[in-house]
Amino acid sequence: MSAEPLKTLFHPFDAEAVSLPRKGERVLFLGAEPGFRPPEGFDAELHLVQGFRPHFRALQGAGFTVTPRSEGEGFDLALVLAGRHRGQNELRIAEAIECVKPAGSIVVAGAKDDGIASLRKRIDELVPLDGHLPKHHGIAFWFHRPADAAAAAALRAANPALLVENKFRTAPGMFSFDKIDAGSRLLVDNLPGDLRGSVADFCAGWGYVAAEVAARSPGISALDLYEAEFDALEAAKGNIGKTAAEPDFFWIDLLGEPVERRYDAIVMNPPFHRSRAAEPEIGAGMIRSAANALKPGGRLFMVANRQLPYEPVLAAAFSSHAEIARDGMFKVFAARR
Repeated sequence: MSAEPLKTLFHPFDAEAVSLPRKGERVLFLGAEPGFRPPEGFDAELHLVQGFRPHFRALQGAGFTVTPRSEGEGFDLALVLAGRHRGQNELRIAEAIECVKPAGSIVVAGAKDDGIASLRKRIDELVPLDGHLPKHHGIAFWFHRPADAAAAAALRAANPALLVENKFRTAPGMFSFDKIDAGSRLLVDNLPGDLRGSVADFCAGWGYVAAEVAARSPGISALDLYEAEFDALEAAKGNIGKTAAEPDFFWIDLLGEPVERRYDAIVMNPPFHRSRAAEPEIGAGMIRSAANALKPGGRLFMVANRQLPYEPVLAAAFSSHAEIARDGMFKVFAARR
């Protein structure tokens, strides 16, 4: 979670550089994450937008109004928490400009290590900034929404949806949005061609692995996609194409929410980090979730970075497992429940 950038975002209000929104006003918060603390007197009605399911659930559990995509327009103020993906940051600012009423305020903040300084410079070229403040290893900057939305149009034009290998639609901010991930490709290239019955793709992203499974395994009777990133899952709905089995899509936190269905096979390229450091426990939790969702005798096929120690977790959760492929960066496992 972005504890420091969250503090940076509200610093202009603490420093009285930006006026606190009044009671009865509406504030849109794009990229909202759990743990933020508005300053005293911040009495406006907050509308939070967060598409990452674990954050969404935490914010909802804290009593906030939160949606995976923005709803409505004419907001008095927009807050934008910037992250590591430049294109996603620019698209969020474009969205803020489109959703805030003319002359409404937009406040953006992010960490210095994530490129907030270059983002500030980029926005200043399109819309004159009213000010900026450094704090908590980050920078906050703010501006008033111009009378027209030309700046938003320019930001959207600079960050169009992509078409990977002429068939998969993606967008900035999604995992491996500009090319097929090498680990996912290695997994697909080493899947058996006889997958049958009900199959699930855990951590499905924008749908590459599931689409290839559907194309290569005509014996599948059901295909379900599970993904924590809302926008990626929405993209997957258009990337699967026509299959013998009508796919179902589940926006879910596999580490925090139960899987109700049971499967003959699960394919998986689990994430292994939330920040810059590797966190093997994420993948370990995904392995245990997959084991619980498989029928007796069901099979798991997963790819992982070579250095991650998943073998003991597989041994504990499955009756058998084996490494079936590897290259310079990744290894592919097959396991049977």
